[in-house]
Amino acid sequence: MHASGMERPSCLSRSSKMNSYITNALSDFFFKYETPRQVLVRNRRVGVVCRLIQLGVLAYIIGWVFIYEKGYQSTDTAVSSVFTKMKGVGYTNVDGEERVWDMVDYVFPEQGDSSFVVMTNYIITKGQKMGKCPELTEPRYLCNSDSDCERGIIERTGHGHMTGKCVGNTTKTCEVVAWCPVEDDHTIPDPALLMSAENYTLFIKNSVTFPAYGVKRSNLVEGIDNQYIKSCVYDPTTSPLCPIFRLSDLVQLSGFNFATIAKVGGAIGIVIDWTCNLDYDQSECKPVYTFHGLYGNPNETDMARASVGYNFRYAKYYMEDKQEKRTLLKVFGIRFDIIVRSVARKFDIIPTLTAIGSGVGIFGVATVVCDLILLYLLPKREFYNNMKFKVTETVEQEPLDEFSSEK
Repeated sequence: MHASGMERPSCLSRSSKMNSYITNALSDFFFKYETPRQVLVRNRRVGVVCRLIQLGVLAYIIGWVFIYEKGYQSTDTAVSSVFTKMKGVGYTNVDGEERVWDMVDYVFPEQGDSSFVVMTNYIITKGQKMGKCPELTEPRYLCNSDSDCERGIIERTGHGHMTGKCVGNTTKTCEVVAWCPVEDDHTIPDPALLMSAENYTLFIKNSVTFPAYGVKRSNLVEGIDNQYIKSCVYDPTTSPLCPIFRLSDLVQLSGFNFATIAKVGGAIGIVIDWTCNLDYDQSECKPVYTFHGLYGNPNETDMARASVGYNFRYAKYYMEDKQEKRTLLKVFGIRFDIIVRSVARKFDIIPTLTAIGSGVGIFGVATVVCDLILLYLLPKREFYNNMKFKVTETVEQEPLDEFSSEK
């Protein structure tokens, strides 16, 4: 009984010490602040290096992050739509046959698409009907007997299905089942038959919406009304916002020669650039047009290529004497691709704070570099090491060890 009475106060004493230790630990955690030890080093070389690095970081934050990259703004891209309309009339006189071509004849596909072709030259094959006829008089189609024309073979670049017969009077070629007479496209009209296309005009209507900011804009900006559109033609200097473009100007601004590209065709890209700073008034958000030659304008270097220019074929079908016939056209034209590129910016506190925070963090690079110089490169590195780091002896007994010993 006596031993038990002596043990109880000892247990209470240990419990009281434990509670006191926990209370002090929690108090230190919540109500005390620790800061790294700083050492002031009077060294000109290290000081200059530190300030130069900090100056470079500051220039990066102000010049690149905030001024160039607009790090204080959020961004949004637009949802856009484009439709087009061609106007102009072309005239041809081939072998005494006069013809007028309007926008329904020379624009492919139908009006309104953002990617389309304007015909500038063509090779026409009239009155074709399905039947049997000789191939063209080319070396690959020439023959001396039926054995030279294997029946059932379809040449990849041929015009039809071989019948196995060698036909012809003076020059014999293999007979094919095809649309007859077969097309002969070896001679391209020069100059282009529709040189009058340089006077055609293209009207572009483009609208963009920036959903994040609820802003809607059109390339028919303030000041462009019906009266202005009737008389304006785009000019990069005098009329940079006019939405009506002359084809000859488009070709020239793309770096091409109209006579050359009209003969064999090519491709031109029209870029509508909407780069808007919505911290200013919305009326300042205006399109900028640029033009790029994508393919065409063959010169001496290009003539060595396997394929030059742009062309395709289409046919007009009709009935004559209960026989289906067609008129085949090989069209050479200029393909226009209208591309909308957009970005809108507006002040936002979140990217601003993020940019500032990242910039402050980068300032730590100066400290790291200078510490490396002090601790590893300078002659007095041992002295600086002792000044920067304070080394203490290991504590032999912790408070909890006392509890264990008493137990």
